[in-house]
Amino acid sequence: MSAGEGRVAARLAELGLTLPDVAAPLAAYVPAVRSGAHVWTSGQLPFVAGALPVTGKLGAEVDVETAVALARTAGLNALAAVGALLAAEGPDDDPARALDRVRRVVKVVGFVASDAAFTGQPAVVNGTSLLLHEVFGDAGIHARSAVGVAVLPMDAPLEIEIVVETD
Repeated sequence: MSAGEGRVAARLAELGLTLPDVAAPLAAYVPAVRSGAHVWTSGQLPFVAGALPVTGKLGAEVDVETAVALARTAGLNALAAVGALLAAEGPDDDPARALDRVRRVVKVVGFVASDAAFTGQPAVVNGTSLLLHEVFGDAGIHARSAVGVAVLPMDAPLEIEIVVETD
């Protein structure tokens, strides 16, 4: 292994994290696409082993602490989608190691299913933002939007999209 190769995989291991399998799309789309030097993910739900561990809205059925953890999970799922796309492009076929090709996280968009009175969307999406900073260091600091919505697919509490710049 050359210098720097596998640094993201090593960092994930230090954090006790493993990239999950990429969730199968729920409709007619793909988990991630490349456009030039950027990879854009489709919205990633907080699936764990193919299922949503929690459903409902923030401010009603779901509390902020739970949602922050779910946002971290959805962020990890987004990294898995990016890693799978990069691995398919080669030269490294391991998605975690392929994430070494990420130069920076550019943007995070978080959609939070919210009760009408809930205004803590930014705190929820921090679960993803902090994960990306932990994994990529300063290259994980990004622009972001955190939006409250009425409902998400499968009654998920949140959905996360990321855009990364690659080599």
